[in-house]
Amino acid sequence: MTTTPPRAAPGRPRDQQVDRRVADAAVEVFGEHGWTGFTIDAVARRAGVGKASVYLRWSSKEDLLTEALTLRLCPVRDVDTGTVRGDLVQLVEQMVGLYSGEHGSAALRLGLEARFIPQLTARYEEMTSAQIRTARDMVRRGIHRGELPETISVTFLLEALCGGAMNHALTARASGRTSRPRTDADFAKRFVDFVLTPVLVDPRAD
Repeated sequence: MTTTPPRAAPGRPRDQQVDRRVADAAVEVFGEHGWTGFTIDAVARRAGVGKASVYLRWSSKEDLLTEALTLRLCPVRDVDTGTVRGDLVQLVEQMVGLYSGEHGSAALRLGLEARFIPQLTARYEEMTSAQIRTARDMVRRGIHRGELPETISVTFLLEALCGGAMNHALTARASGRTSRPRTDADFAKRFVDFVLTPVLVDPRAD
C-alpha cells in the first residue's frame, strides 16, 4: 500500500526577513506619523518591498500595525529581586527603556491614539492592565515583606514612580537622546531611592 505525500501549501513560504523589515517599518511609520499617516504604501516604501508583499501577509493596515506593535513593544515584566527597591528599580528602568528606546515614539503614540483604532484598543488595554498588575504586585510584595508600611497608598507610590519615569523618557526624547542601558539603570536607582526613602520601613525600628 502506498501513501500519497502531503501536498505543499500553495505559493512560496513567507520570507521571515521580509516579515521583520515590514514590522520594523510599520512601527517606525506609526511612531513618526501616527495613525493618520500610517498607510500600507508608506510602510512598503520604508521596508523596501512591494505593496503586494505586504497585503499577502496582512489583510489590512490595522492587522499589520497590531502585529508589529505586539512584536516590537516589549511589555513591562514582573521581576522579583527579593527587595522592593530592586523590584521598583527594574520597573522604572523598563518603563524608561520602553518610552525612550528605539520604539519609544510608537509606544507614546499608542497611548495617545489607541482609542481611535478599534483593533488596537483591546491590545492597548490588555497591555496597560498587565503593566498595572505587575507594578502593584511589586509594591504589595514589599508590604508583605515588611519593607513598606501597610498604610501606604499603592496608587500614589506608583503614580510618582511611573509618572517620573515617563517624564524622564519624554525629556530624553525632546533632547534627542535615546535610551542607553547604563544611563537608564543609573537614573532608575537614583530616582527610586529618592521616592522610597521617606516611606521605607526602618528594620531597626523593632
